[in-house]
Amino acid sequence: MINTVYRLVAPRRFEIAFEDIDLFGENAIVRPTNLSICNADMRYYLGTRDAKVLAEKLPMALIHEGIGEVLHDPTGEYKAGDLVVMVPNCPTEEDEFIGENYLRSSKFSASSMDGFLQEFVEISPKRLVKLPKDIDRNVAAFTEIVSVSVHAISRFEKFSHNRRDVIGVWGDGNLGYITSLFLKYTFPKSKIVVFGTQREKLADFTFVDETYLVNEVPEDFTMDHAFECVGGNGSPIAIEQIIGLIKPEATISILGVSEYPVPINTRMILEKGLRVFGSSRSGVADFQKTVDMYVEHPEIIDYLGNIVSSVNVVRTTSDIKAAFEKDTKKAFGKVIMKWEE
Repeated sequence: MINTVYRLVAPRRFEIAFEDIDLFGENAIVRPTNLSICNADMRYYLGTRDAKVLAEKLPMALIHEGIGEVLHDPTGEYKAGDLVVMVPNCPTEEDEFIGENYLRSSKFSASSMDGFLQEFVEISPKRLVKLPKDIDRNVAAFTEIVSVSVHAISRFEKFSHNRRDVIGVWGDGNLGYITSLFLKYTFPKSKIVVFGTQREKLADFTFVDETYLVNEVPEDFTMDHAFECVGGNGSPIAIEQIIGLIKPEATISILGVSEYPVPINTRMILEKGLRVFGSSRSGVADFQKTVDMYVEHPEIIDYLGNIVSSVNVVRTTSDIKAAFEKDTKKAFGKVIMKWEE
């Protein structure tokens, strides 16, 4: 079967390529229906990644956040028409101690192999998680980034001590919104406090207990643990403020991605005996846990719907480019591409 692949060949330029899909192999065939644009996709699209990295990666199909309908599954685990979320991480080996998303040998869609911006995606059935038929597809499209937060929270449960009266979250963007939402549902008895730089964004965090601008933190404020969801140039400032406000023997989860090395106050980490850990990407188990939480707490979908910035019907490379350009202008939220023939 001939497949159409929409690859980024240079910053802001997509081209079509045609490839053959083996219908008689071991992989399932999924038709993408709803795709979500991520900041990582935008770094490729805008050409803000290092020139050497761009030269190595391109041409490449973007998008690692997406859902679709199963057309064919040779294993019979999924039926034609089943709605599934596609897991972009593709491990090539197993390790007793290292998760699939941290193995250096693992491949990742829209990074080390083509992403989901294709007419059909050939993917292992083991890399699929079934979704409820009636789920909001535009929200389900960005399940991948949600699963990253769920993964970080699962690791936090393992690494942190059990005094979790107050948990701080730094970041008023998509990642901060998602992480604080799932923290509230995972630890309903904990006080979740969000810190940001824009009062308008913080107003959307209606499900948390308190919000503060980073320059208006009460003098007596302290917390048991914290999550950093800022990334970029704001990471050093956020991490420094967290270290200053957090209690001894606390745990700090680092989730924000930065292109350059971030200086950290190791003296205070030592003095307070802090545990600092990083989390990146996620695995099938995290996707399944995320979908289970969607089902158990359907109101989560409503909250996540608040960060859908726009939904864009795409049929051509021009439509795809228009959606990416819209992402450059958004102030907050996720830009969704709704694939239509």
